[in-house]
Amino acid sequence: MIFSSIPFLFYFLPVVLLVYFAVPKVLKNPVLLVSSLIFYGWGEPKYVFLMIATVLLGYVFGLLIERFSGTWLSKLFLVLSVSSSLLALGFFKYADFFIGNFNSLTGMSIPLLRIVLPIGISFYTFQILSYTVDVYRGDVSAQKNPINLATYVALFPQLIAGPIVRYSDVEAQLTQRTHSFEKISAGSKRFILGLAKKVLIANTLGELGEMFLASSELSVLYYWLFAFSYMLQIYYDFSGYSDMAIGLGRLFGFEFMENFNYPFISKSISEFWRRWHISLGSWFRDYVYIPLGGNRVNKGRFLFNIFVVWFLTGFWHGAEWNFILWGLYFGVLLTLEKFFFAKFLDKHKIFGHIYTLFFVSVSFMIFAAGNLGEAATYVGGMFGIGGIPLVSSEMLYALSNYGWILILAAVGATPVVKMAKISLDKKGKDSVWKELIETLVPVLLLIAVCGFLADGSFNPFLYFRF
Repeated sequence: MIFSSIPFLFYFLPVVLLVYFAVPKVLKNPVLLVSSLIFYGWGEPKYVFLMIATVLLGYVFGLLIERFSGTWLSKLFLVLSVSSSLLALGFFKYADFFIGNFNSLTGMSIPLLRIVLPIGISFYTFQILSYTVDVYRGDVSAQKNPINLATYVALFPQLIAGPIVRYSDVEAQLTQRTHSFEKISAGSKRFILGLAKKVLIANTLGELGEMFLASSELSVLYYWLFAFSYMLQIYYDFSGYSDMAIGLGRLFGFEFMENFNYPFISKSISEFWRRWHISLGSWFRDYVYIPLGGNRVNKGRFLFNIFVVWFLTGFWHGAEWNFILWGLYFGVLLTLEKFFFAKFLDKHKIFGHIYTLFFVSVSFMIFAAGNLGEAATYVGGMFGIGGIPLVSSEMLYALSNYGWILILAAVGATPVVKMAKISLDKKGKDSVWKELIETLVPVLLLIAVCGFLADGSFNPFLYFRF
């Protein structure tokens, strides 16, 4: 089940909200846990047992790590916890990748396992990892109630597409969160905004991408058009899901961290990654980069730390070499900025914006590919390699049909709308009209979204790859 679907919007979510607010406080977490397991098992029931097993292991290891704190046994149980989590992730997500590459190197023909990737396993594995590591560090206490820990891991608002919520951020909220009409109102509006970003903008941009992939008249400008549209599609899809998760969290009394902060206004790659998928970047910083030594080491070790982090960042996104290349690509750019370009980019901000958009656009062509060969074709096409023409009739047709959504998406990816709202608020417009507009706009957006979904419009779920 996904958020942008009729069953979720009109059946699952209303029933869950009704039951959740009807039961006493002591039953709210059990209701959320059962609802989350139903939500997760809707499309793949067998993997519910994998999640339950993962939670139970995390629960037991957390208690053991705390029980033997300060001894070698605590470290042993941490190693076992981390190893079991990574082995499960490695088996389900990367087994065929390793088998395929082993076959290529040795000439053997070991059959692939063809395992269906459990949805959200990359996200909830990282949550369990951060929980047990934080218990070992003494940053949080081990959760004594298995229902509460399972609720944290399986919580359906952020289960399948993030943000990656750390236990330390919601530890108190699991037992002491509050509910109010203000939170419900703010959460509903945030959810609808994210839903509209996903269905009305990301899905429409996805149609342009499908047209490009089916085209027999590719051209240099068509490759660039696809690069920009795919980049914006990923942003609106992913940030839309994050908005929906944050909004749903508020409905149930949780406050999740922000995951995007207008990344396309960045003037460097470093700034871009401080604004893009914030929860993932901060996770790798705190659980990989800093433990490796961060930047408080010699130059050689610093370079090693950077490339380990970006290798893992790319590999986390998918079991293909193009994802690894994508991660290392950013590692190279960030290293160059660190040692050579940082002051120049900071001084020449307009150039910095252009530079960032250029290299990020190229990166998403690597990301969009299914393998290294396809990535080379995509990037080569952007620079005319292979003798393709500059313009094609199909590109002009696509631009004439989807140019409006590209402009809308580009403007919406900047703080322009937010700044305009702040400006109007400062002018003290009539509060009645302001409240009416703030209520009417989400209602109209929801109607438009439902119209698209009822019509059976293009509605992909991009996170199957992750």
